[in-house]
Amino acid sequence: MKRLFLAVLVFLITGLLHAQTEYVTPDTPIPAHPRILLLKGEEKALKKQINADPYWKDIQTDLIQEADRIVDLPVNQRIKIGKRLLSVSRENLRRIFDLCYAYRMTGQKKYALRAEQEMLAAAAFSDWNPSHFLDVGEMTMALAIGYDWLYDKLPPASREAIRTAIIEKGLKASLDEKDAWFLRAEHNWNQVCNGGMLYGALAVYDTDKEFARNIINRSISTIRLAMGQYAPDGAYPEGVGYWSYGTSFNMMFIAALEKAYGTDFGLLDFPGFLQTGMYSQELITPSLHTFNYSDNGAHAGFNPTVFWFYSKTQDPALLYLQKRLYEQDSAKAYVTNRLLAAALIFGAGSGASLADPAEPSERMWTGRGPSPVAVMRSSWSDPEAAFLGFKLGSPAENHAHMDVGSFIFEADGIRWALDLGSQGYEHVESRGVDLWNRAPGSQRWDVFRYRTTSHNTLCFNDKPMSVTARAELDDAGVKDGVMYAMSDLSAMYADQIPSVKRAVSLVDGKYAVIQDLLRCGSHFTKVRWNIASEADQVTILDETSVLLEKNGKRLFLQVDSPVPVRFYHCDATPTNTYDSPNPGVCFVGFEADLTRNEMQQIKVYLMPQTRIDAPKSPFQF
Repeated sequence: MKRLFLAVLVFLITGLLHAQTEYVTPDTPIPAHPRILLLKGEEKALKKQINADPYWKDIQTDLIQEADRIVDLPVNQRIKIGKRLLSVSRENLRRIFDLCYAYRMTGQKKYALRAEQEMLAAAAFSDWNPSHFLDVGEMTMALAIGYDWLYDKLPPASREAIRTAIIEKGLKASLDEKDAWFLRAEHNWNQVCNGGMLYGALAVYDTDKEFARNIINRSISTIRLAMGQYAPDGAYPEGVGYWSYGTSFNMMFIAALEKAYGTDFGLLDFPGFLQTGMYSQELITPSLHTFNYSDNGAHAGFNPTVFWFYSKTQDPALLYLQKRLYEQDSAKAYVTNRLLAAALIFGAGSGASLADPAEPSERMWTGRGPSPVAVMRSSWSDPEAAFLGFKLGSPAENHAHMDVGSFIFEADGIRWALDLGSQGYEHVESRGVDLWNRAPGSQRWDVFRYRTTSHNTLCFNDKPMSVTARAELDDAGVKDGVMYAMSDLSAMYADQIPSVKRAVSLVDGKYAVIQDLLRCGSHFTKVRWNIASEADQVTILDETSVLLEKNGKRLFLQVDSPVPVRFYHCDATPTNTYDSPNPGVCFVGFEADLTRNEMQQIKVYLMPQTRIDAPKSPFQF
């Protein structure tokens, strides 16, 4: 009766949230253990592919050395940070995946024994913190991989303890609708939590097939909500860092289905999904930072998920920056990536070679969808190339800031205009800030890094942009050596100024032009034009130009305006005690009083190294 009740409950909850399709039927065959990602006996072929390529051979050596280090670490404990157990879940996934991979590729029992200890410790936790279900999702995936990959090696008592924990603390926790809201989400929570539930159900499938099958079908049905967000071009709504999170678990989800059932159940047909691998590479700048709009950091790293996309598309452009990222990581920080084994399974396994990947041919990329973005670069191979990024969308998107119309500009290896990026969540939450309320006027918009005035966009009369409005990528292209993108931002400032349009251009691969076409109404309107910069010296040269300097490099900021401008330069110092500091970053910009009842265009030229006497005005509104 208990099994029947659970199966019915899963089905009823799923039916309320999403019309469930019977993707997996009672007659659908499933392999014996191990059935997740790497079937029994597939190690031999993978070893051969790894040993044939010096890059993959070195990466596997580093992974196994890291597994040796893990063997000597204390077993992970249940220690929450604020409301999250997530750091523990992530570390368990890293340890167990590494250890099990090392065992399967070397046969050394010490790795299996250490993974067993880690799993038993996690299985004994009081719970996996279902109120923050990402913690459950990652922990369930961790123990599912270990249970499945070591199934024949685990003693019966250990197998029973781990299996029971996967079911009771993982899968059954997702039956509580209060905690399982991720089933209705369209963002990374959906992908991560569904990924964990799928892995758990695949691992324990033999115990209660009907219960596990319902979990699997529910996961395949509801992950489609998140996958619909990649349309039409692959741009990820939450930015490049959250791309690495949500898309990585989406990749693991599809890979597990294909290995267990020989099909993706139509998930690869979602518009934009197979193109999203390139999105992650296009947003990496020549200096190997990222265009880190929204709640994302600027660090770019070697990314296992990219190799799964290569395995599907065979697009060599995906590999070009991954080679640079791998080779510049002299500290081998990439070994801390909890999905590193996936890089070997899908990278080496698909024949991806980092020896001499071809340089991508396209230097401009645009992605529409919930958070449209355009990026332009003068070169892929030159670390000092010019790079211009332009971000649109809405602050209402998950993890978004008041950064619509913001841009970044990099040249000569210097981030002349950058995004401050993410704010540490726990740091703010612990002080009682209502961080996740995205409503207009909420405390979220008091956070320094989230404000309109902290981004490289426009502000009128010191008021924030609209939280609920959005802006699209209205025009973009390449013409006569000019890459450009334009958006009508009027909706973002609907109660402040009648019309706002912004165009950004990269001219001849040398300098950037930011053009703002503003139609002022009958009321007084002050515009504030701003950039955050890592320049360490700023000099106002005259009424229309400023010189920024860093590391012997220079950038001339020149303004062409029909009204006088008042330049400012100040440290990017937060105003609230809960805000994170921004060392080494300053704000540079100007204010101007617009002429009433007139259309006026302000052009700002960002010219690296040399001041151009007669720069082009490339875009015509």
